[in-house]
Amino acid sequence: MPAIQIAGRDLLFNPGGFLTDFDAWDQDIATALAADEGLTLTKAHWTVITFLREYFQIHGFAPPARLLLREIGSQINRYGSPGLQRDLKALFPNGGCKQACRLAGLPSFFSHSC
Repeated sequence: MPAIQIAGRDLLFNPGGFLTDFDAWDQDIATALAADEGLTLTKAHWTVITFLREYFQIHGFAPPARLLLREIGSQINRYGSPGLQRDLKALFPNGGCKQACRLAGLPSFFSHSC
């Protein structure tokens, strides 16, 4: 697959639109990818992205949505209660967890995750 230039760097993406090299990611890439998708990343977005990257780095796959919401839901919920799937979809309207994983630079999205 040909390289795509984002944030001044040549990056490879798989056919699903996920970055192929987890270590090639940085915040500038996430910001540029988000802008291409019409998003401006807020503190809540970065909370999700940071959690996804840390979890992936340890486990090698994205966390299940329930785990993500249990761990950081109260930080992304606008109403102070535990986070719900709708809160995640409000932050990432073009695919919820799938979009969050793409922006976080995870190399793939597994059916058992988010």
